[in-house]
Amino acid sequence: MTVTRFAPSPTGHIHVGNLRTALFNHLIARKSGGTFILRIDDTDAERSKEEYVDGIKRDLEWLGLTWDRTERQSTRLDRYHDAADRLRAIGRFYEAWETPTELDLKRKKQLNMGKPPVYDRAALALSDEEKARLRDERGDGVWRFKLLQERINWDDGILGEISIDAASVSDPVLIRGDGQILYTLASVVDDMDMGVTDIVRGSDHVTNTATQIQIIESLGGTVPGFAHHSLLTGPQGESLSKRLGVLSIRDLREAGVEPEALLSLMARLGSNQPVELRLSLDDIADGFELSQFGSAPTKFDEQDLYPLTARKLHELPFAAVADEIAALGVPADKAELFWSVTRENLTTRKDMPGWWALFRDGAEPLIADEDRDFIAEAMALLPQGPYTHDTWGEWTRTVKDATGRKGKGLFMPLRKALTGLERGPEMADVMPLLQKIPARDLARG
Repeated sequence: MTVTRFAPSPTGHIHVGNLRTALFNHLIARKSGGTFILRIDDTDAERSKEEYVDGIKRDLEWLGLTWDRTERQSTRLDRYHDAADRLRAIGRFYEAWETPTELDLKRKKQLNMGKPPVYDRAALALSDEEKARLRDERGDGVWRFKLLQERINWDDGILGEISIDAASVSDPVLIRGDGQILYTLASVVDDMDMGVTDIVRGSDHVTNTATQIQIIESLGGTVPGFAHHSLLTGPQGESLSKRLGVLSIRDLREAGVEPEALLSLMARLGSNQPVELRLSLDDIADGFELSQFGSAPTKFDEQDLYPLTARKLHELPFAAVADEIAALGVPADKAELFWSVTRENLTTRKDMPGWWALFRDGAEPLIADEDRDFIAEAMALLPQGPYTHDTWGEWTRTVKDATGRKGKGLFMPLRKALTGLERGPEMADVMPLLQKIPARDLARG
């Protein structure tokens, strides 16, 4: 059975980059009838916050990315320490005491000599006496995994055949000097214990994947299938790193983006398939294949979400928004008409209050100087409400007969006077919704 996972750190809100990883893993599990695990990476007790755990769950639920079970890494520390003991026992784990400054000096020296900046394994040459002295002077050291210096190969689900020379990679630190278990070890142990079969994540994890494969093998585990999706950039190819604060799922939701719009875009972005609005996760999953995605950086423009959001709203039946419309104060006998008139003119649901305010309170008339006398005469010919769908046609015929205007010169100034807009819904449909018409004050009396 396919088992996938999404393992966010609760140190902030999910952003669009996180979502891509969550969605891909969810779709793989959904297509195969497998299991999708939400695994909270909260081993960093200082930075992890419960409010972010709640926020992660809220964002995923809003998107419909439900999970089969939740795991918390903070409850599994004993398992990580057991794995560390096993690595020590087989000679694949060693303690090191270099300070960050010392490591930086080593890297600079290697680079100056034209060598890759890889940890030199100096800690392996320490005698027991030297280790005891360093422990007394500096406290506990970090624990590094000793890589076998050979090529690490795997068939990546997106990138194809990958081969990395482990000799070009530093032995990874798996436990910090303060005892904190780091992601690389915790993730490996979790994936083994939870039977994870497929892992999709960003291409910035490729080197990390190579080291994890050796850790899994050293612990006697089965290596899952890996796939690394491209990283997102801005619309001009710029880094998203400085913009992710405004590209959180929470902020996009508050901006009015519909979940189906976001999912439809993220499920196709970077693939060879066109982006199309899909209104259910099943439909999105049906057209999803990892093989359709490429390795090149993928441009993301949040503005692309709004046409998709508008398209979703245009297809919504009245029943789906009846409660929202009632909450605006739209009279029950006008509610369905309000929706049929406005939905084709919405970008997001946040536009609905503005349309009701226009119908309820009237708009600031938009009148060109050369049209003032015409509008004053036309307003004098407008009958008292309430209005019907026939009012617009009857009134404009009367105005045409009285003024001689016709076509755009007749209809556009009247639309702008009544709605303050140059375009919008059919005016015959708008008239029955108008509760107040400020332009009446211009009528000749």
